[in-house]
Formats: sequence, C-alpha cells, structure tokens
Amino acid sequence: QFVESGGGLVQPGGSLRLSCVASGFTLDGYAVGWFRQVRGKERETVSCISRDDHISNYLDSVRGRFTISRDNAHNTVFLEMNRLNPEDSAVYYCAARPAGKGYMLCASHPVAYDRWGQGTQVTVSS
Repeated sequence: QFVESGGGLVQPGGSLRLSCVASGFTLDGYAVGWFRQVRGKERETVSCISRDDHISNYLDSVRGRFTISRDNAHNTVFLEMNRLNPEDSAVYYCAARPAGKGYMLCASHPVAYDRWGQGTQVTVSS
C-alpha cells in the first residue's frame, strides 16, 4: 500500500510536490504511476515511471509542467507539479503495477495498477 502526501490549497501558477511512500513492500523493481480523480469523473493516469526510470506521460494537459521521479532508497515516488491551474484540482493517487508479468513496465489504464493509497487532495484556487 501507498501513503500519499503533499497536497493542499495552492494559487494558480503555484507549485506542489507530492510524495508517495510504499508501505509493506519494496518499490524497487516496480513501475509506479500517479493518477488523479475529480468527483464524479473517472480516474485518469497522469504519469508513470518504470523500473528502469523510463517515464510515460499520459495527459497532454500536464506535459512540461508535471514531473515524476523515484527514490528507491526511501521507497518513495514524487510528482513535482508546476504552473498549476484550477483544472488540476483533484485527488491524486499513486499505485504500482501488480507482481507478475510486466510489473516493471508502465501501463496507461488505472485498472492495470494495484496497492492504491488513500489519495491527497490538490486544490488550485485564488
């Protein structure tokens, strides 16, 4: 399971750094993704980092503004978010690919991930 943190209220144009700490298992070797969900809408995949640090970005709206990274020594994955706008407001989650075939590779759809955290709320508003 993951524990996300770092969310909060930020003004448009501001930045946040989200953290995702793995609990009960070792992150090293797994692809890990960040996702977001607005109430009433489907969860969408934001970005993913593979075992070999290959990054896949799935949302054109965040390209160039959000950056995913990992620190295996601390069992943590980060999402650096810059130039935030109100459309980025959502609950942000992280999750890992399940053990088994392809666990080290990113996938585009949230159903391909498990060990979800509880999420952290990001609100962008003036």
